[in-house]
Amino acid sequence: MIPSTLRTSLICILIGYFIFILIFLKKKAISLKYTLLWLFAGFCMGIMVIWPQVLTWIIRIIGIESNMNGLFVLAIGFLMAILMSITSIVSRQSEKIKSLVQHIAMLEKRIRELENDHGVES
Repeated sequence: MIPSTLRTSLICILIGYFIFILIFLKKKAISLKYTLLWLFAGFCMGIMVIWPQVLTWIIRIIGIESNMNGLFVLAIGFLMAILMSITSIVSRQSEKIKSLVQHIAMLEKRIRELENDHGVES
């Protein structure tokens, strides 16, 4: 069981976390689809703070005997999922950037060819 002072502190920290995420969203520092990922993470943390029995139940289903070991395993798994999601996003953005750079290069080449055909100096 979590002591009431610790639970209160964790709830206050969690509220600060949600405010921080919403400020980032308002300033457009992160887009909505990424904000949803972090809000989901905060929601999961909130469930664990408000109902710590859920954590114990999940750990017992997985077969881990120590609550702390289970918490670390779940935290590492959750972080890995977030990292994989972010890696996927970065990979897609990298491909889009590469495609755009190639398209711009072809357009610049076409412009130079047209300028040379019409005798325009750059």
